[in-house]
Amino acid sequence: MSLKFLKNFPQNIVFALFLFSNSLKAGWLDLNMTRGITDISNEVFELHMLIFWICVAIGIAVFSVMFYSMYAHTKKKNPVPATFHESSTVEIAWTIIPFLILIAMAIPASKTLVKIYDDEAGDVNIQVTGYQWKWQYRYLEDDISFFSNPSTDLDEIYNLVPKGENYLQEVDEMVLIPVGKKVRFLITANDVIHSWWMPAFAIKQDAIPGFVNTAWTKVDVPGTYRGKCTELCGKNHGFMPIVVKVVEQEEYDQWVFEKKEVAMKMAELTTKDWSTEELVSRGESVYITNCVACHQANGEGIQGIFPGLAGSDIALNNKDRHVEILMEGVQGAAMNSFSYLSEVELASVITYTRQAWGNAESGDGEIVIPKDIVEYKKPKI
Repeated sequence: MSLKFLKNFPQNIVFALFLFSNSLKAGWLDLNMTRGITDISNEVFELHMLIFWICVAIGIAVFSVMFYSMYAHTKKKNPVPATFHESSTVEIAWTIIPFLILIAMAIPASKTLVKIYDDEAGDVNIQVTGYQWKWQYRYLEDDISFFSNPSTDLDEIYNLVPKGENYLQEVDEMVLIPVGKKVRFLITANDVIHSWWMPAFAIKQDAIPGFVNTAWTKVDVPGTYRGKCTELCGKNHGFMPIVVKVVEQEEYDQWVFEKKEVAMKMAELTTKDWSTEELVSRGESVYITNCVACHQANGEGIQGIFPGLAGSDIALNNKDRHVEILMEGVQGAAMNSFSYLSEVELASVITYTRQAWGNAESGDGEIVIPKDIVEYKKPKI
């Protein structure tokens, strides 16, 4: 060891401790609960830290007494063991002190919980419905409805290209909400239990079929915030990202206007005369978004779990049953109803599966047009 190092030993120790404290701080920030961007999420964070430091103080006090007792009352220092009986004072103290600590934690926690469970209607009310494996959002005041599907490139998923910054946290349709307005979410599910988690808003609410749970937020900082499903819900549980974009009121109003225009144009498409090529082209994208996870890109399904569509008798020769299955689902099987899709989407995806993988050549090759779906939806007398 050099003389120069020994001479500067105190400075070296201080520098080493500085580096260690910085790395410890960075590691702590990675492990600790993150601070959100809403008032409620900040209250939750402060509550978390308050209880954490109370637990740290209790731990220090208990271990200090324990180590002191181990040091001060050894056999060497006290060869004759002490004789004593119970102490009512001590027993009362260790009953009252924890009780007061719990009360000190419960008061701020209860105030925060009352705010979290505020069930009053918001300025914007959005119904959130979980499906395997996507989310549906309905803006109740504006009658806007759309599905939000994962949009991460398959090449990233199968490690063919480097993974992007927001791997498995990208969607084709983001939820838009206006800045500074109370937004209430009414959360449910269509098939199995999911969980809608948005950490920046301090929201984590189970989506349960047949039940509606509520949550709310008010975001004052424009930006894009990401979450995911946190309830194991099947094969593609990890492919249910949530992306919420908070925008100024003017941008939100423009988005609502554009969404309504798209809905009107989609309704007009049900009366259009569609060619097979048009339906197949549109149906392929619908299939990739909604069906490929179970029935696979080659239409062969997963043996013993999800039946194949390539060469399926229904896809080859039974158009009416094909429509019925997508509209009603199959009871007792993993095939849920897809009646929530638009008439155009349903007609195009059915036509695609009846034309793809050689089905058109092997079967009757019949197509389904949006008018057929409209007709099916009419009440049966």
